[in-house]
Amino acid sequence: MGGQACVLYGAAEFSRDIDLAILADPRNLSRLDKALSDLQAEPIAVPPYHLKYLRRGHAIHFRCMDPEASRIRIDIMSKIRGLEPFSKLWRRRTTLILPGNLSCDLMALPDLVKSKKTQRDKDWPMIRRLLEAHYFQNQKSPTRSQIIFWLRELRTPELLIEAAHGHPHTCRRLAADRPLLFNALSGEPEEIAKGLLEEEMKERQKDRLYWLPLREELEILRRSR
Repeated sequence: MGGQACVLYGAAEFSRDIDLAILADPRNLSRLDKALSDLQAEPIAVPPYHLKYLRRGHAIHFRCMDPEASRIRIDIMSKIRGLEPFSKLWRRRTTLILPGNLSCDLMALPDLVKSKKTQRDKDWPMIRRLLEAHYFQNQKSPTRSQIIFWLRELRTPELLIEAAHGHPHTCRRLAADRPLLFNALSGEPEEIAKGLLEEEMKERQKDRLYWLPLREELEILRRSR
């Protein structure tokens, strides 16, 4: 998940950090320990590297010291706001085969988009680019699930209008849950932009409220350390 996944989905050019969603159980963490050891990865910041913090929704941060991965940061999470448990995320993952026959498992695009709906300014342009890339890659012969995904998530007014006009019946059905789709059917880009901003502000507030108790816990950990 994160920047490297966005690169592989075609929505970013570069990311030096690696964000991983993992299964938080003792057996899996023993595997992670081996990988971190190979990378000479050292924990940084708080919280400390314990299973209980992953299960509560914290991210745990590492810095790689191995010369071949020098200074690369790895962030690990297991519980993510707005997303289902890891077992379901894993079942619907996207698997790519990279050069050298290397298998790479990515968080499914709809889940990645949800994970990016945060209070951070940098995430919202990335959501837009992810959706745009997916739309242009599949617009000639989309599946029904892709059409629904676009109408629910696209953040580019012009593309929303295009998708709405191309699939008006589906658009009308989904408009009850996403009212700005009525503006897309009417071809009103300015109204769509207003609706998109309202959506963003609501998600930012949800993310702030979600992280408030976790941030308080981090502050206690910082002081005690």
